[in-house]
Formats: sequence, structure tokens, C-alpha cells
Amino acid sequence: MAAKNLLIEAPPYEVEQAIKRLGNDLRTARLRRNLTIEQVSQKIGTGPRAVMDAEKGKMTTGIAVYTALLWAYDLLRPMAELADPARDSEGLTLERLSGRSRARASEGLDNDF
Repeated sequence: MAAKNLLIEAPPYEVEQAIKRLGNDLRTARLRRNLTIEQVSQKIGTGPRAVMDAEKGKMTTGIAVYTALLWAYDLLRPMAELADPARDSEGLTLERLSGRSRARASEGLDNDF
């Protein structure tokens, strides 16, 4: 029996609202550009159902679809700042308090068997 994905079945309210707002905003962007769902789906290389689901803010729609739609409407630039470590004031404060300067570097793979 497959495990339940609670993020999809019962997402935190703020997460659900953010995805729905994003979907609505993407729909508005498409309509303002006078584009059809079919035109946009061809541009991003997916089917119309994926675009419709994204515009409805469905939690099961992959982030690649949302990101591609932002790209299609030339709205992708702000995404680069979403999780920018330099803007993470809480994370920066916690890092200073812990005295840790950065995550441990990966030592890579070892061929010693």
C-alpha cells in the first residue's frame, strides 16, 4: 500500500493559498497576452491539461510546469530570489549564532573498495 502524501491531501493553508494565487496569476498573465491554453502548452512543451491544472492551482502539478509558465510569460526573473541565502535573515542569524560558517563540503566518491 502506497504511503499518503499529506502535502497534497492536506497541505498547510498558506501553501495551498500560495499555489492557488500563483495559478490565478498565471491565468491572468496568459489572458493579458491573449494566448490560448493550447498555444502556451505548445510553447512549454506539455499538454493543455497541465496548463489548466496549474491555472487552477492544483497541488499535484509539478514545479516544472509552474516554472515553465513563468518563463513563457517572461516572469521568471523574480524566482531567482525566492530562496536566496543572502536574503534569508533567519538562516543568517542562526548561522552566526551557531558559529558554523558553511555546510561541510562533500568529500566526493572514493574508489577504495
